[in-house]
Order: sequence, then C-alpha cells, then structure tokens
Amino acid sequence: MSTEKSSLHTRNLHRDPYDFDQLISCVPELKHYVFTNSYQTATINFSIPKAVKLLNKALLQHFYNVKDWDIPETNLCPPIPGRADYVHYIADVLAEQQNEIPEGISVKGLDIGTGANLVYPLIAHRSYGWKMLGTDINENSLKNAHKILLHNPDLLSTIQLKHQPDPNHIFKNIINSEDRFMFSMCNPPFHDSEEAALKGNIRKTKNLKKSKVDKPLLNFGGQQSELWCEGGELAFITKMISESTLYSSQVLWFTCLVSKKDNLFKLTTLLKKLKAIEIKTIDMAQGQKVSRILAWTFIPQQNRKSWFL
Repeated sequence: MSTEKSSLHTRNLHRDPYDFDQLISCVPELKHYVFTNSYQTATINFSIPKAVKLLNKALLQHFYNVKDWDIPETNLCPPIPGRADYVHYIADVLAEQQNEIPEGISVKGLDIGTGANLVYPLIAHRSYGWKMLGTDINENSLKNAHKILLHNPDLLSTIQLKHQPDPNHIFKNIINSEDRFMFSMCNPPFHDSEEAALKGNIRKTKNLKKSKVDKPLLNFGGQQSELWCEGGELAFITKMISESTLYSSQVLWFTCLVSKKDNLFKLTTLLKKLKAIEIKTIDMAQGQKVSRILAWTFIPQQNRKSWFL
C-alpha cells in the first residue's frame, strides 16, 4: 500500500493514495486502465493519454463535483494534484494578511492561460468559493472551457472567460480600469521552440515507459500556446513582470510558476529593479518534480488590509 504523498500541501485533497473503487464509481470507463503493479498497488499507466484523461475526469468529479469534464486530445492534460497545490499556496499567501484564508466570491482571481482544461478556476472555486476569470489566446481552448461550464451551470456566474486577442500582451486587454483582483496565477509556456517542446515530451514519455520512444504521446501534447513561446519561460515571465507594473494597484499579488530554478535570480533582480514591495518564492514538489511559485506585490503592507474588507 502506498503512503501519503507528504510532499503535497497539507490541505491538498490528493495526499492519500487514489481510491480507484471510488474513482471508477464516478467514471466507470476508468476500470479498463487500472492494474495492480509489482508493489501490489492499484494504479494506471501514466503514459497512456486516455487513462490520464479519465483519471482527471474522475478526480474532478469525485473531489470537486465537476461533471463531464473533458478536453480535446490535442490539449494539455494537467496533473490535478500539482494544480491543486498551486491554489492552496496562493490561499496561504492571502491568509497572511488576516491569519485566515479569505473565502467566497469577494475574492477574485485571474488565471492567465487557463487552457481548454480550466483546472485552476475549477479547483479554486470549489476549494475556497473564489470568483475566477480565466484567459487564453487560443479561442478553441476557451470554447472547450465554456463547454465544461455549460455542463456545470452552477459555475457560470462564478467562473468567467475572456479571450486575449494579442499574444504580445498578458494583462492588457484583460484587466479593465475598474477591475481589482486579489491574485493572478499562471502556468507559463516552458519551452522556447516547438522542437524543444517535442524533445521534452519524448523525454518525459521515455521516463514513464522506461523504453525507447520516438514520438511524444498526446497526454504530453498541447497547443503551441500551452507548451512554448519565443524565449521560453524566462521571456514570458519577464514580459509578465514588466507588464504587471502597469496594473500594480489593481492586483494584490501577482504569481507565476517557475520551472527552471536558474531563472529565479534574473526574475527577482528585475522585480527589485521595478520596485516590487515584497517578493516571495514558494517551493512546490510533486513526486520528483520540483517547481516554485514566484509571487510579488506592489501594494505596501499597511494598504493590504483594505483589500479584505
């Protein structure tokens, strides 16, 4: 029997081993992909795209009451436990102001690059009742995200979607003059080219299958906007930081995932240069993969309380 996943956040609902009987009761089709491994543990083959998608569908239904979640095969299939961690760490940052996690629709969050899967807004709202705005440059991704909302009509008033028409901008065209967001979040494109993204996918698939793989499998697929952008992660987050100064009074905490540890020094140096009042780096681990959240604010400590009134 596998043990609790202690690297996950203490409030993460996915710390315990998957109860596949429960999950199969939510999504019966999943049973075709569950097997007992050499450690006598029930699991799935994570290199099979359909298996991963059905697992996600079951997790979202069982833990977050999200019905009929689905994504096209061409889109990124996110690991739910890791996505939940990001949401819980944001809750911790917000809780510092008043020693308790603010809940309900008075907390408005912004998810940059929500994708076809809509996972961050779904988990954020179901976990804490927050109101969320999901944005993306890919209109087809947003159409699928909207389809998920239509299957869950109770979410239509609390999760909104907005298309970013200009790939050169992140907050511009999205944040209106009257908007105030308690936080923004983003899982940025990691690679700097399509070729690098494909190589990364092949490497990831090889690690799972422990064998030679020449073509990436689709659960590590993804639209171009999900996987790569010119200059990669560093260029994307640099642009985000620079643009955040234009909305410094409208977002309490800007946050972004940073996969490459080497990028942190350059990013924090830029934030200091742009006079960010406070900068946080939060380590986040899921299995052997370590990522980190970079968070920054331009709002002085004494002015933050008013955001929670």
